[in-house]
Amino acid sequence: MTLAAASQAGGGGDDPAAGPCRHLAIIMDGNGRWAKSRRLPRIAGHREGVEAVRRVVEAAPGLGLEVLTLYAFSSENWKRPADEVTDLMGLLRHYVSHEIDNLHRNNVCLDFIGDWRSLKPDLVALLDAARVRTAGNTGLKLVMALNYGGQGEIVRAARALAAKAAAGTLDPDGITAEMVEAHLDTAGLPPPDAVLRTSGELRLSNFLLWQVAYAEFLVTDTLWPDFDGAALANALAEFSRRERRFGGR
Repeated sequence: MTLAAASQAGGGGDDPAAGPCRHLAIIMDGNGRWAKSRRLPRIAGHREGVEAVRRVVEAAPGLGLEVLTLYAFSSENWKRPADEVTDLMGLLRHYVSHEIDNLHRNNVCLDFIGDWRSLKPDLVALLDAARVRTAGNTGLKLVMALNYGGQGEIVRAARALAAKAAAGTLDPDGITAEMVEAHLDTAGLPPPDAVLRTSGELRLSNFLLWQVAYAEFLVTDTLWPDFDGAALANALAEFSRRERRFGGR
């Protein structure tokens, strides 16, 4: 399903447009298929996927994005072959260590969501240092979901609220959606205006299950390693033509 097809399926006509997209969440899919189609090892697709991340991060501020959340490594990705997981962790380490100067220079604030602190201690130290270094930057907020799963995130929030209720500091009957949101990994961030998935797949894959309640879905057949600034602009243009109703009618 292409973005154009999604636009036709979603209607439009004289309905009011959605306006600019402030927060885009991306499920970066298709690295393996990109490599397979070229008879290359999967790691080659992941390496090209990192290049796509660079292109998109560079293009995002000029297209009006304030927050960009990338699904970099899910809690289910541990089921992949051990050598592929090792390669992915190595690429993450390489990206952060080699891109942090450029990100900082371009006023990008880097942060992470998910159970990323359970990764190897030296990698956690690298990620934490990157967060601290860019914490004061006021440009694009780049959020990487690492060791992340939407169900696990909601479970962690529920446990935190349950602990407060058990301690007598919170009335269970008084729990609100806003309280739950305050205990999610994304606390303080605006909810995604849109979720984009590359490679044509039509799944959320356990990504931001709470936060995307009223997000627009954008799907492109482009494989992630082939994604670039022009493709991002096309996706955001499609979003701007959507009518957002938030359940009101």
